[in-house]
Amino acid sequence: MIVSMTPFRISFFGGGTDYPDWFQDHGGAVISATIDKYCFITCRYLPPFFKHTHRIVYSRVEEVGSASEIQHPSVKAVLQWLKVEKGLEIHHDGDLPARSGLGSSSAFTVGLLNSVMALRGKHVSSQELASQAIHIEQDIIKESVGSQDQIATAYGGINIIKFEPNGAFDVSPVILCSDRRAHLESHLMLFFTGISRNASDIARLKIQNLKLREKNLHRMMEMVGESENILQESADYCKDFGRLLSESWSYKRSLSNRVSTKVIDEIYDEAMSAGAYGGKLLGAGGGGFMMFIVKPELQNRVREKLKRLIYVPVHFEFSGSKIAFYQPDGLV
Repeated sequence: MIVSMTPFRISFFGGGTDYPDWFQDHGGAVISATIDKYCFITCRYLPPFFKHTHRIVYSRVEEVGSASEIQHPSVKAVLQWLKVEKGLEIHHDGDLPARSGLGSSSAFTVGLLNSVMALRGKHVSSQELASQAIHIEQDIIKESVGSQDQIATAYGGINIIKFEPNGAFDVSPVILCSDRRAHLESHLMLFFTGISRNASDIARLKIQNLKLREKNLHRMMEMVGESENILQESADYCKDFGRLLSESWSYKRSLSNRVSTKVIDEIYDEAMSAGAYGGKLLGAGGGGFMMFIVKPELQNRVREKLKRLIYVPVHFEFSGSKIAFYQPDGLV
C-alpha cells in the first residue's frame, strides 16, 4: 500500500500567464505557495477475489472491469497512460473541498502519479511529476487548465515559476529569512465562500479573452517580479504586498465576467472595510476560497465581518508531493 500526500496551493500573482495559449507567444510567470492542507491518495493492489478489476473511491465509488470503464477523468487517463493492467484500489481524501481554487484537481493528478509510480518501485522527481501531470490534464484529458498548479503542488514551497514559449518551465524558490516568512504567514487569511465551481469552464472563457487583454496580462506578469522585490526589500512588505494583490485582483476580474460575482464582490468589500490590506479570489474564479492580507490585530474584526464564511488558518509547507506511507507488495 502507498499513501501520497500532495499539498494544495495558493496563487499570488501572474495567474493567467500560465496558460499555453498565452505563454507560447509571450512567456509567462507566476508566484505561488503551497499550504499545509493536503490531498491524500491511497493506492494498493486489489486482491483477486472480486468481480471488478479496479475500485476507485472519491465522492463516488466506482468498481469497474477495466480502466477504459472508469468515469473519473484523471484516474482513467493516468491508468491508461501508464498501461496499468493489474487491479488497483484507489482512495482519495482531501483536507479541503474540491473545486475551490486551491489547485485540488492538479494535486489529485500529481498525487495519483506519485502513488502509482511508487507502487512500481520508482521514485519520480518533482520535475517529472509536474510535466507528467501537465501532459495528462492538457493533452490527454484536454482540460482548459494552466500549468502552474501541477508544478506548485509537485515542488512545494514559495516559488516563482517561469514558462518559456516552448513549454519548458523554471522553478525558483523565493528566498526569505524566517522572520519575514513567518510575518507574511501571520497576515494570511483564507475564507471559503461556500461556492464550488468548474474551473475549466471559467478558464475556457478566460482563454478566449486572452488576446483582448494583452495589456492587463503583461501587467499581471510584471507583478511577479514586483512582489518578490516587496517581500525581500520593502520595510512594510505585508501592506505593500496586500495592495499589489488588490491591483492584481482588479486585472484578473477583467479577464472574464465570470471571474467574480456580486456575492464575491461583497465579501471582498467587507474584508477591505474591516481593515484588510488587500485580497483576491483564488483559482480561475466564480467561487472557492478568498485570500486576504490582514495585520493580526485586525483579523478578529475581519472574521466577525465574514462570520457567515468558514475561516481556514493555514501555514506554508515546503515538501511538495511526497510518499507518506510506503509498503509495496509487488510490481504493476
